[in-house]
Amino acid sequence: QVQLVESGGGLVQAGDSLRLSCAASGRGFSSYVMGWFRQAPGKEREFVATISPSGSMRYYADSVKGRFTISRDNAANTVYLQMNSLKPEDTAVYSCAADAGSWGRFKEYEYDYWGQGTQVTVSS
Repeated sequence: QVQLVESGGGLVQAGDSLRLSCAASGRGFSSYVMGWFRQAPGKEREFVATISPSGSMRYYADSVKGRFTISRDNAANTVYLQMNSLKPEDTAVYSCAADAGSWGRFKEYEYDYWGQGTQVTVSS
């Protein structure tokens, strides 16, 4: 089992950057597929990005491709989301998640463990 704690959210202006962190505790972090999801007010949670256990494979939602970068440091048990060129429509609660299964899962229900989320607000 793994526990996840996100940090790094905040209030920024359009065009700014933020880096979110997700610190994991517990065993086996380096064996988990990690993902970032977000939920805007009044909307369902949506997939943002995912990274394979080794970090060699990454996949992004079309809405963030080219602006966001997911990375991980297995020695530090941490996964990151670098967000550049932020837009007001990126405003949401961002949550990281861990998937004990195989690569290629992008659905919320496929992830086993979740953090509490961190708020990102982008003003225009």
